[in-house]
Amino acid sequence: MESFWGKLKCEWLYGTRFKTREEAHAAVFEYVEVFYNRQRIHATNDYLTPEEYYNRANRKVKVA
Repeated sequence: MESFWGKLKCEWLYGTRFKTREEAHAAVFEYVEVFYNRQRIHATNDYLTPEEYYNRANRKVKVA
């Protein structure tokens, strides 16, 4: 979990100033839902995005 927060700060928020909490909330949401889960590959997931990894796992379970 600590790695996630480090990546969020380094890859997405470093040097960014927010005027409101809502603006900060929107930026974090965009990082998690758009970038981290759908675009960023993860070594622990065989270099797949989390979305691709879970989709493949679900397909294997349905087939079995």
